[in-house]
Amino acid sequence: MALNSPKTIKFIGVATLVLVSFLYSQPLTAQNKAIETTGDIILFALPATAFSSSLIIGDSKGTFQFSKGFVLNQALTIGIKYATNKKRPYNNGDRAFPSGHTSTTFQSAAFIQRRYGWKYGIPAYALAGFTGYSRIEAQRHDGWDILAGAAIGIGSAYLFTTPYQKEHMKLTFTSWDYNYALGFIYNF
Repeated sequence: MALNSPKTIKFIGVATLVLVSFLYSQPLTAQNKAIETTGDIILFALPATAFSSSLIIGDSKGTFQFSKGFVLNQALTIGIKYATNKKRPYNNGDRAFPSGHTSTTFQSAAFIQRRYGWKYGIPAYALAGFTGYSRIEAQRHDGWDILAGAAIGIGSAYLFTTPYQKEHMKLTFTSWDYNYALGFIYNF
């Protein structure tokens, strides 16, 4: 199934509506837990989607670019967490800065946007933004933790990711009145 097929777009729209409907149908305390759980699910789903999509369409260069960005993002995030050892809001743990959930989801969203365009990047950024919101709602992070995580994630993706070009080379041939022309186009 192609990423830009009508079925894929409809699936994303329906899944988003179901998710939003589910969240708003819960009692307040259950809703907070549902928001946190949804953010946790997106933490795994968004990178898995970015990685597997590049594999499915045969974009090995994109798969490698995603992997490099992912490794850098994790190294920076974990390194900064241990270096700063910032307490979480309400003293419910340490190593709050930066948000790992947010850096991971924003790295994935930035990869999708940079590699495959805004058409896929906007929903990915919306999911990443929701993950950041879920971490604040769960009282695991403050706004600075979220902003730093988003910046690290986006920077990690942009450092390695180039726009996707389905065809790098094109060879053309034309003939008319005993004349022949051979054309070669290479996109960098």
